[in-house]
Amino acid sequence: MADVQPFRAVRYSGAAGPLADLVAPPYDAVTPTERASLFTRSPYNVVHLTLPDSADEAGRLYREWLASGILVRDESPAAWFLAQQHRGRERHGVVVSLAAEPYSAGAVLPHERTHPRVRDERLELLRLTGVQLEPIFLLVEGPLEVQVPSGEPDVEADRSRLWRLPDAAAIALTAEREFLIADGHHRYESALEFGAETGTEGTRVMALVVSASDPGLEVLPTHRVFSDRPDLAELREGDEYPNLGDALARLAEEPFSHSAAVAYRAGHIELVRGATGEFDVELVDRHGLDGIDYTSLLKHAVEQVDRGDADVAFILRPPRVADVFAAARRGERLPPKSTFFMPKPLSGLLFHPVEP
Repeated sequence: MADVQPFRAVRYSGAAGPLADLVAPPYDAVTPTERASLFTRSPYNVVHLTLPDSADEAGRLYREWLASGILVRDESPAAWFLAQQHRGRERHGVVVSLAAEPYSAGAVLPHERTHPRVRDERLELLRLTGVQLEPIFLLVEGPLEVQVPSGEPDVEADRSRLWRLPDAAAIALTAEREFLIADGHHRYESALEFGAETGTEGTRVMALVVSASDPGLEVLPTHRVFSDRPDLAELREGDEYPNLGDALARLAEEPFSHSAAVAYRAGHIELVRGATGEFDVELVDRHGLDGIDYTSLLKHAVEQVDRGDADVAFILRPPRVADVFAAARRGERLPPKSTFFMPKPLSGLLFHPVEP
């Protein structure tokens, strides 16, 4: 059983201006162009901490913001109910403090492989700031045993609303639950490494917990686009289709019992099928990572090929959450960026210090 508790959050005090100018998407969902825009929007925007010029700089800024009152720490611990609006839907979840335990304990299930370089970057940031800057995103099967609070939210920004909850609401989430990491594998594993190197038992992470059956939860595919890969430009391995529309219609009819993808090349479109019991991302993963880029937007994938910037775009189907849960329980790890859950939790609403 996972150890879930309320926590004493650090929050923006209001001294830095409107919260809408201070929040940002998670670090791995921010493009270089967006980072530059957020950097100039406010000197106190959270990307100065989550995507800093250096981890040293992030640590210095975090301490300065605390000392000057830009950030303040709550006097009492709490869990938080989070409502996020996205594309006409609203998704509900609870933000809590979760003890980071090895995957072998069985309480937290991973489903993607991680990159050592990214883990090291997040670990160095944790060392030098001493705070969990962003929540990881967890899914549970079955409904959350928490009701939408009444009254005005305690925190509100950019279609996200937060209410403080009684402690019992956080504890209720531990009732024989398995947590699937939807987003945040690198941050979770960095917390484990931090605990191992500091000898800190019960290193904790900030986690947004959402029901996998929440009607506001959306799962998008993450298409793969390859550049500077003449081998893939010339590869022919599937059934040819005269246009993209026909190929996509056939892809939608393919059973999930085997992998499938549309390979979109200039002047050549194919439906490619893979092995039984394989995810679509695993079908493409055999081509390696050289020259790869990722996008959840079909239009962007196709445009890169049409402009001549890419050799091929592999168009994938959205994975099914139940299949991801099942693979995680079997101990399987899918390639990075196998899933794209929406909406992403905003960074900058809450911070979770390492110390109690």
